[in-house]
Amino acid sequence: MQADAYFHKAANVEISIFGGMTHTEIAQPFPPAYHAIAEETERLGFTMPSDVQTCALLRTLAASKPGGAFLELGTGSGLATAWLLDGMGAHASLVSFDHDEALLAIARNYLGGDHRLSLVLADGADWVSANKEQSFDFIFVDTWHGKYLLLDEVLGMLRPGGLYIVDDMLPQPNWPEGHQEKAHAFIQQLESRADLWVIKQHWATGIIIGVKR
Repeated sequence: MQADAYFHKAANVEISIFGGMTHTEIAQPFPPAYHAIAEETERLGFTMPSDVQTCALLRTLAASKPGGAFLELGTGSGLATAWLLDGMGAHASLVSFDHDEALLAIARNYLGGDHRLSLVLADGADWVSANKEQSFDFIFVDTWHGKYLLLDEVLGMLRPGGLYIVDDMLPQPNWPEGHQEKAHAFIQQLESRADLWVIKQHWATGIIIGVKR
């Protein structure tokens, strides 16, 4: 069965009877640094930036943990990072790592002055292995580690009641051959876990939200 079969597909129509609500509308302000980061990311030629609908959801969910400890696996250029910071409280903290120095430099340039943020240049496996004793209230996974690799280790860092969020769970044009089956297996693995409540959302690139039981 295809990965997208696990998501309910709503009709692709705009709904106007509920105050102009549509499936794709992002009406609230974007984070101050977002557009500058997006422009630099495009100039760099990076073709896998975080979807803006995913980012808006992250900000909304981040606001539910006002003093929380946040972890982002896969900073990229900091697009999603900017939205997370926008939703976080003044006393929250965010650790975000990536292995790509050029992308991380963009995030550091525009977001590095935020005292709540720690940007780390690191390989995913190395960082997770060295930090397994840390714990977090909110984990956003935008790379293979914490999703297809080292899932148990990353979920072991999640505190009870903590949010675990992954994106790109609907078929994407850049998926290599065989990745759809990998995504299908990953979804089944999440749903079989006794320590996680899971909900699948046909939103943006396909979102899964888990809460640690």
